[in-house]
Amino acid sequence: MAIRQAGHYRLLLLGLGAALLVSAIAALAFGPAAVPQTTVWRIVASQLGANTGGQWTAGQEHIVWLIRAPRVVLGALVGAGLAVVGTALQAVTRNPLADPHLLGTSSGAALGAVLVVLYLGEFIGVFSLPLAAFIGAATSMLLVLAVARREGRLESDRLLLAGVAVSFVLMALVNLLLYTGDHHATSSVVFWMLGGLGAARWTVIWLPALCVVFSLGLLLVLARGLNALMSGEQTAISLGFSGRRLRVQVFICTSLLTGVLVSLSGAIGFVGLMVPHIARRLVGAEHRRLLPVSALLGGLFLLWVDVAARTLIAPEDLPIGIATAALGGVFFIALLKRRG
Repeated sequence: MAIRQAGHYRLLLLGLGAALLVSAIAALAFGPAAVPQTTVWRIVASQLGANTGGQWTAGQEHIVWLIRAPRVVLGALVGAGLAVVGTALQAVTRNPLADPHLLGTSSGAALGAVLVVLYLGEFIGVFSLPLAAFIGAATSMLLVLAVARREGRLESDRLLLAGVAVSFVLMALVNLLLYTGDHHATSSVVFWMLGGLGAARWTVIWLPALCVVFSLGLLLVLARGLNALMSGEQTAISLGFSGRRLRVQVFICTSLLTGVLVSLSGAIGFVGLMVPHIARRLVGAEHRRLLPVSALLGGLFLLWVDVAARTLIAPEDLPIGIATAALGGVFFIALLKRRG
């Protein structure tokens, strides 16, 4: 049952925010080298300037603060960002099955990132990978729109089919690059393509954090237009919104965010498909409420998926993309069955 009252909605936001914060700190204890929860809390408090009076080893502090903490933060940001992207794409395409993975955006971002890793190198420093991933994501979205458009109209089912087709083509190109590239480099790229947060460092966290906050803020500004577009093109026009301009703004925003996230975490699919549906069950389809709840749920979801990935086959890391693909595939089938 969706929450309608403002007071209940604020309580839900506070509850999800508190759950995300507590989960983030609790997740620091999990991994191949177990660290007691009390020690984790003391290390975090110490790093934030509090005098806890506890004792811990330098190795424990290194594991908790320099290895796991940035990974947890990146996981929360990636989950939140992908959930927000999925929410926006489902609105502008009017298709509940829309997702950055299914619409080819993630595949385009992966293609751009693989080109940089294997062939181009860091031509503009640390921004090379995010820029190439963004260009790839935007290009793939333009291809999907070009294929899906028929007689000037954009049909939601046709858009999804075009996204799947373009995604297959782009992934074929990615696999060709991997096959013909340097085999020592391709082994690490393959693991990155399966999705993972092992590249998380404090020095790079600021970029996805900035993009998630900016994209969420922009989409909240466009929320009334997204609500109108969900009711149909003619309804949006009658309320003073240009469907074409709104779609362009959303596609640019989501391509930028997807590109940055994929460049750091690899291709993690189906988060943007599952989380928005769960959020709608909680707060309905009004996007000023839906977007923040989707972001918090997405961060919470991917954070605990990462915990499972770190512990199931420890000391090895299970690629997150495998877990999300398994969960997302089951969710996708259930959604199709429900829609008949």
